[in-house]
Amino acid sequence: MAGRKSSPSADLPAGVATLAGIECSAPFDAGDAAVQAVFSSLAAFLVARVSAGDRLCVALSGGRDSLVLLDALQRLALPNALSALHVNHGLSPHAADWARFCADFCTARAIPLQVIELAPIASDGEGLEAAARRQRYAAFARCAADWLALAHHRDDQAETLLLRLLRGAGVAGAGGMPAERALHADPAPAGGSPARAPRLIRPLLDLPRATLTAYAEHFGLRWIEDESNADCRHRRNFIRHRILPPLLSVFPGGSAALARATGHFAEAALLLDELAALDRARLAPSGGRLSLAALNSLSDARARNLLRHEMRCAGLPAADARWLEEARRQLASTRAMAETCVALPAGSLRVFRGELYVLPRLPPLPSALPWSFNGDAVLDWGGRRLLVRRTIGAGISLARLAEGAAHFALRCGGERLQPDARRPRRSLKNLLQEQAVPPWQRERLPLLWCGGQLVWAAGIGVDAAFACTAGEAGVQLDWEGLSSAAVVASPLASSSAN
Repeated sequence: MAGRKSSPSADLPAGVATLAGIECSAPFDAGDAAVQAVFSSLAAFLVARVSAGDRLCVALSGGRDSLVLLDALQRLALPNALSALHVNHGLSPHAADWARFCADFCTARAIPLQVIELAPIASDGEGLEAAARRQRYAAFARCAADWLALAHHRDDQAETLLLRLLRGAGVAGAGGMPAERALHADPAPAGGSPARAPRLIRPLLDLPRATLTAYAEHFGLRWIEDESNADCRHRRNFIRHRILPPLLSVFPGGSAALARATGHFAEAALLLDELAALDRARLAPSGGRLSLAALNSLSDARARNLLRHEMRCAGLPAADARWLEEARRQLASTRAMAETCVALPAGSLRVFRGELYVLPRLPPLPSALPWSFNGDAVLDWGGRRLLVRRTIGAGISLARLAEGAAHFALRCGGERLQPDARRPRRSLKNLLQEQAVPPWQRERLPLLWCGGQLVWAAGIGVDAAFACTAGEAGVQLDWEGLSSAAVVASPLASSSAN
């Protein structure tokens, strides 16, 4: 799109530098109303969140909205390291051209750009759009920045509300896209330390699309158009092109009203979360797992609300009303000590010994993992860290381990272990039952073998024949999949921000 050209450091509107105390390196002159609105909105949004020296990254698609956001942030000359991130899904035949466009744009402005090429999408039954979104946000979580800015605007928010309402969303879904939220990094890789994900922000959420278009025209920005945005077979595009235009011809302030409604829904969702937290504190004052009897003492509506809240805390997507009603029905009729499993699209809800667990779906486990001690290390077992630490006088004797080939393996049945030298060898099954290890955790436990002998079982300990004596060099093993309930079982006791 053609337009007047200017350098990133010119044409800042008067008053922006003093708003919120942000200093800009460029001279000021009066810009049009759209330019003033973009700079003022950005300055007010960022000063309340971003500190000097924080790393700020923009998710850059190459479209108008993300170009406006990156352009405006550079013109503001904030005291922050500014960069951009382009995620290439490879879904369009023009994807490589878009990546080059973003690279050229950033090179011309000396803005560091990271391009992430994603592997072919495996939708796993969730649909191509949902799978692409999941991969994109996983890439966002790995971004080396403190803040990751997305360019969603007020019209996007209105479309999101209509789309979610037509899907039957509750108040949490109707709350729309938050202006700020946490991103969650993947578990630390073997041998690595946990990554710190940036916080996701949407600083343009209060501005309409027309304002961003006017800004782009004022500065002569050119952008790319994703051909799929015109395809009304996609539901969001249908709402954008076929539903909203006639609606707004009758209700000119409709987009602003819809976006405002998302704030009301979000506030209601927050109150429901607070109610769930109050119910949990009353029913499980020690902060432990929630009992089946306690859940069943609530009214149906409050029990469903607590289940929704705990599923979000466990990192699971929201379940629809029909599933929640069925889960509530099964739990209400379950005997206290019965074992129950209600399947979820991304996990399951289980009852064990009268307590409730929300379980995310976990990755597959290896059948065997050869191992030899080479110092402190972090191994991967089923997506959870297996910590290896050198010790003296505790843990597994290194001298005994040197007598044969060692490997980790899953249970096969019939294993026996003697964790206490004063007591006879016993079946691993009985030992796990005594420790109240839930059945689904027993199936994932790493067992260490050496020369055909069972040396160690996670959650139980070391066989007496391999235990260190006083002053002897040893190794301590700790599998985080069992030691952290929030990692493996995500019981109805954890909490996190939505």
